[in-house]
Amino acid sequence: MTGSATHVWRLLKWGRILARHGALRGIERDPNTPAAVRRIVRIARIGARVPAVPRYADAFQAIGPAAIKLGQSLATRPDIVGDDAAHDLLRLQDQLPAIPYETIHEALRAGLGRDPAVLFTQIQETPVGAASIAQVHRAVTTDGRQVAVKVLRPGVEDDFGRAIDTYQWAAAQLEALSPEARRLRPRLTIENFRRWTLRELNFRREAASASELAEAMTAEPDFVVPAIDWQRSTAKILTTEWIDGIKLSDRPALVAAGYDLPRLAETLVRAFLRQAIAEGFFHADMHQGNLFALPGNRIAAIDFGIMGRIDRRARVWLAEILYGLITGNYKRVAEIHFEAGYVPAHHNVAEFATALRAVGEPMRGLPVKDMSIGMMLDGLFSITRDFDMVTQPHLLLLQKTMVMVEGVATSLDPDINLWDSAAPFVREWIRTELGPEAAIADRLILDFRTLAGLPDLVRRIEARYPAPGGEPPALPLQEVDIIRIGGGWRYALVAALAAAGGAAATIALLH
Repeated sequence: MTGSATHVWRLLKWGRILARHGALRGIERDPNTPAAVRRIVRIARIGARVPAVPRYADAFQAIGPAAIKLGQSLATRPDIVGDDAAHDLLRLQDQLPAIPYETIHEALRAGLGRDPAVLFTQIQETPVGAASIAQVHRAVTTDGRQVAVKVLRPGVEDDFGRAIDTYQWAAAQLEALSPEARRLRPRLTIENFRRWTLRELNFRREAASASELAEAMTAEPDFVVPAIDWQRSTAKILTTEWIDGIKLSDRPALVAAGYDLPRLAETLVRAFLRQAIAEGFFHADMHQGNLFALPGNRIAAIDFGIMGRIDRRARVWLAEILYGLITGNYKRVAEIHFEAGYVPAHHNVAEFATALRAVGEPMRGLPVKDMSIGMMLDGLFSITRDFDMVTQPHLLLLQKTMVMVEGVATSLDPDINLWDSAAPFVREWIRTELGPEAAIADRLILDFRTLAGLPDLVRRIEARYPAPGGEPPALPLQEVDIIRIGGGWRYALVAALAAAGGAAATIALLH
């Protein structure tokens, strides 16, 4: 087990790296930053040659793959980190330094269990993308198909393991500091992150997720999932059909190609809502580097390593919460939070509804570019603290993906109103799932299942209470008063019965 000294050293080293690249300058200059935090940041940069222009992507890259994942998420939120930082962090999505092809070729041979030449007639040595855990090469199969071959970076599992080990240690220290820290449940949050990472490092699992999502999204033909080449995919190698498109991060190229950017933004929002609310299975890493525009204003997605699931009950709550915020029905939103157990029962529903109104009402009807996201997040955090709401780790992937989708959609169309875009879909889904027709259908299905189970129920009852056997019914016997005899009188009666030849009566009395 890694010692505490090692974890402290790693944390100090990471902080030093961030400071050396100027990535902590914004925190140091922010007037809202606590004085103690500003002092720590100043100490971290002592003796460092801080660049005039912060190099955010270089800092996250120097820390390691786990930090790169965080940087990819922040790249979608220029409203939080600023335009310059977001633009620099875009390099983390697929512009990391490539591994030499000789190393990749050996990884291909080991991952496939045979010479790659048996399966591919050509593999481009220059990768088309290099990300935190893998890099992708264009190839041609032996049957002439254009494919993308994704290869796991050698040693990445160990890098993630060390980082997450320290994250878990730091989360435990944080949780021990105060009740407020325990309410945020950092240890459980990191444990969820660890599980997501383990799934992402298994490409066979990723292939299965892509296949399942493709089936689920048949109702959204404008959202494309590439087909999987199962014969050329293993736990460390993933082969999919080649996608010819323009990345959503390349706005000038999209404009030059004549794409309808507002329509692309609407398609993205609708595709996410279909996945999260209607299907309960969603792509949880939808940053610009994983999304491509295709002819016909369609969108193709790649990289299905991180997927999220939501059960039907939680999806119903989510849809009602979204619709309540869209329509301003804060009372219903508050009631759902209490029904779901997100707010402890000792609080007042009406008070919680008023708190939600104070945060939500100023945001309604505004395009995202005019919203004060920082103020809204601060308000929502205050609500969770005031009403003793604990963090819900099972919803963290959904929250993370909503942030990403909002960021990508607004980069395509700064004037998009996410509430208006979501309202028709959410309204229709609620009507379909919660309306009178749905209630009748659910009752019919329940009653039919009950009727179908009746024969099995009867068989179980018969097994518990079997029919009488082949012995004829017993003859009626006269009632006889029973005398309780004890001690020597009992044995005297036994001897008398035995002398009279009443063997049966004797045995009965003895027993």
